[in-house]
Amino acid sequence: MTEGAIAPKLFALSWPLVAGNLLQTLYNLADVFWVGRVGADAVAAVSLMFPTSWMFVSTAMGITASTIALVSQHIGAGEKRQADHVVGQTILLTLAVSAVLAVVGFAFRYPLLELIGAQGAVFTKALAYIEVVFLSLPLTFLFFAFRAALQGAGDTKTAMWLMVASAGLNVVLDPVFILGWGPVPGMGTRGAAIATLIARLFATVAGVYILLRGDWGIKLHLADLRPDPVRLKKLVDIGYPATLDGWARSFSAVVMAGFVARFGPIATAAYGIGVRLMSVSWTVSGAVGQATATGVGQNLGARTPDRAASVTWTAMIATMGILFAAGGLVMAFPGEAMRLFIGEEAVVDEGVTFLRMVAPSWAFFGGVMVIQGAFRGAGITKAAMALSFLSRWIFRVPVALALAFAWTVSVPGIGPVSGFDLGVEGLWWAYVFGAIASFVVAIAWFRAGTWREGVLDRAPTASAGDD
Repeated sequence: MTEGAIAPKLFALSWPLVAGNLLQTLYNLADVFWVGRVGADAVAAVSLMFPTSWMFVSTAMGITASTIALVSQHIGAGEKRQADHVVGQTILLTLAVSAVLAVVGFAFRYPLLELIGAQGAVFTKALAYIEVVFLSLPLTFLFFAFRAALQGAGDTKTAMWLMVASAGLNVVLDPVFILGWGPVPGMGTRGAAIATLIARLFATVAGVYILLRGDWGIKLHLADLRPDPVRLKKLVDIGYPATLDGWARSFSAVVMAGFVARFGPIATAAYGIGVRLMSVSWTVSGAVGQATATGVGQNLGARTPDRAASVTWTAMIATMGILFAAGGLVMAFPGEAMRLFIGEEAVVDEGVTFLRMVAPSWAFFGGVMVIQGAFRGAGITKAAMALSFLSRWIFRVPVALALAFAWTVSVPGIGPVSGFDLGVEGLWWAYVFGAIASFVVAIAWFRAGTWREGVLDRAPTASAGDD
């Protein structure tokens, strides 16, 4: 990514990440497809758990954001052995964090479900699902560590092919464990989580083997598994804002799911399916953002910040164009998109409303995610974190409260202030506002150029503005 035409190199780096992330989404879509054959309660249960599951995925991605930044900048600077050392310390860090989260999450699974708003049959089915998810957390974190290591070195295809195999295995196992087949009893939502666990176990074992072989641009040395406090501190210093970033996104999704749950299982099921369709846009923009992080990191390592800026603008424009087209397609055929997953007309109707309102904003969300990827590649993870907080906790959750619910408070000097009581549609409008407002802020922040020096320990270099 440090020389030659930008667009072809960016495409070559991006498409395996897009494919890999789409396959990650396929895990969730396959779960909903087969769980939909069980009933609306099962769909609602898995839908409520999606934000929580995504919280753990976001945590893993946050931790390994520092891996991408450091590995890519070391590779750009020609320091491969230092990049290998980062990989070993990343493995230690991800194992420690995932083990703690798994234990704490399992211990507090009942209060968590009550907080989200699961009740009755939905509570029971959600519990069966989330218990297995907690057990699979170390596998999830290890796979993301593997993917980040190769991505920083510029190899995005190897992880993609592992995701192909893993997603294919998950698709085959889903109906077996969810509905039952032969000697295997139908386990409903628990079966969906078990199928995902087995598929991720396969991908993780293969990924660790690839790192130990070291034939793909980066190598895991057993000697590097000895704790290095200085390197671990650097990983944490760069990674914790990205982790908080992931939590900001995930907790806001949990809060929004809780808001939707107040409007009943029909709205919850429609929201769950709609958000999964929407997650395809996150998948594309998130993958291009990851490729942008690699391009920015390698160019900052090579001391070419102007080229890093060009990588970012090229990636953002292309991503927004794709998502405008995807949003238009979904707006044209929203009912058909919903019926892929469920046949209950009440759920389909609510889902059509959600998609028609939210789909046009996908491109703005995508533009923000690409710019966040550029900040992460530069190692300026606090900027990416701040954008997530703004888009979710300033521009979405408060707006959702103001638009969706009936409430009145007395403000000194102003008098009574009331919510607009638009119902569930107020929640959908909050998504649209958050996407557009955060995009405006992201563009202004990136143009300020505060990200240009990177995070390697060396003397700063002068650079021109990025316009």
